[in-house]
Amino acid sequence: MAGLLDLWPQLLSCRQVDQVEGQLGRALGLDPARHRSIGLVTCDQDDPLYVCLDHCTRFAPVEVKYGRSFYAGSRHASGPFSGEVLGIVAGTDPDEVAEALWALREQLRVVRFQQFPGERQPAFLGHVVTQTGSYLSAEAGIPRGEPMGYLVAPPAEMVVALDAALKAAPVRLAKWMPPPTETNFAAAYLAGDLHALEAARDAFVEAVGQFAAHPLAAARRPERMRR
Repeated sequence: MAGLLDLWPQLLSCRQVDQVEGQLGRALGLDPARHRSIGLVTCDQDDPLYVCLDHCTRFAPVEVKYGRSFYAGSRHASGPFSGEVLGIVAGTDPDEVAEALWALREQLRVVRFQQFPGERQPAFLGHVVTQTGSYLSAEAGIPRGEPMGYLVAPPAEMVVALDAALKAAPVRLAKWMPPPTETNFAAAYLAGDLHALEAARDAFVEAVGQFAAHPLAAARRPERMRR
């Protein structure tokens, strides 16, 4: 939507281990026959990184073996390169892992949080994944290659805006992540056809903006009062 401010994610670290030591591999849940090499990434925005982790599984034969957000978000990170999320992809060939990391890095130029201009505006993510890879399709319980809506907002905004999204188009709530998540937001995955998901996304974004413009809309005396 026109007028939105883009809050671009920053990739804070990107490292590769070509041959993972066996004990560590087992601790990470790797299959030694298929997961000999790993790539590690940290970012200051967790949900865009999850989208990009999924994206890279479409461009190289890798699997997402780890993806977790850190408590309280990037402003309370444990170190200068921690951000608010760690993702780990694994594959057989180091070159395949390197290809996946490059695809992930490029996709971070596409997926971002946004906010409406003005003071005290909440950050939110309203994104449609046009074709899921192996990671998000499994998380959402949909077939690989299907589109998916990825919606994130602060707690109250999320409930109101998700309600608007579900009413705006024939989409299905595939997964609900209630507040508080590790970063104290809330999130949802939507399933449906691409056009319906885009319509739901637009309704979601509009509802977030309306919420921010009128956060106390219901704090008024009812026309009828119970006695």
